[in-house]
Amino acid sequence: MKAFVFPGQGAQFVGMGKDLYENNALAKELFDKANEVLGFRITDIMFDGTAEELKQTKVTQPAVFLHSVISALCMGDAFQPDMVAGHSLGEFSALTAAGALSFEDGLKLVHARAMAMQKACEKAPGTMAAVIALPDEKIEEVCAQVSTDDCVAVPANYNCPGQLVISGNVEAIEKACVLLKEAGAKRALMLPVSGAFHSPLMQPAKDELQAAIEATEVKAPKCPIYQNVDAKPHTDPAEIKANLIAQLTSSVRWTASVQNMIADGATDFTECGPGKALQGMIAKISKEVTAHGIE
Repeated sequence: MKAFVFPGQGAQFVGMGKDLYENNALAKELFDKANEVLGFRITDIMFDGTAEELKQTKVTQPAVFLHSVISALCMGDAFQPDMVAGHSLGEFSALTAAGALSFEDGLKLVHARAMAMQKACEKAPGTMAAVIALPDEKIEEVCAQVSTDDCVAVPANYNCPGQLVISGNVEAIEKACVLLKEAGAKRALMLPVSGAFHSPLMQPAKDELQAAIEATEVKAPKCPIYQNVDAKPHTDPAEIKANLIAQLTSSVRWTASVQNMIADGATDFTECGPGKALQGMIAKISKEVTAHGIE
């Protein structure tokens, strides 16, 4: 069975989507429509901007979404997923490619999400750190140990065995990194991000995005989507909406999502969008399946 997966923020690069725009009529039409919907020419930044411009959250998230969704839609009949999943932001790409969200609605939600997250970062600055080569349970234990009511560290992204990202207030994350290295982590590395994504610090963004999600029509996707919050397959629009709302302050259960897709029959994973991060994670989660990009 074929699974299609969609990357999150961090996979962007200057020049992304330019080939598609120049060589595919559908891609050109969708990119032009995106410029209209967003009210600024995101294609100029994606194709010819600087890495600094592309790094702004309000640009990055729609850019990765557009590259991912348009790549999938331009596959035509070759895009026949038995199941889909997306990492964080990628969940919106997966839902749009699978027909649960219209292209325009998906893009509007991603833009609203980016703006809400940007505001939440300014209101409560936080950070994230990647922890390498330590059991998940030990990392969870250290996060609980350093957290207080108003200064938290939580597991944010369960990416693959031996790779977990933690998120929270700067002070708590710095303290956790020291203890995690003492506990034997190969690396506990602060990431160059402006916020504590997938942590309680994103509550203001969640509140803001909830209204936008509730006002958006979500249809049943053409195949199950394995959602980040519980790693389980969903096709019911009400469940999909509830999980999308919960996603901003919840952990991304990527390892469990991939394991559940494999248990349900997935043998071939195609990553739709920029970069190869998900292919690398899937290879570490299971040696029994193939993972590749669209090319």
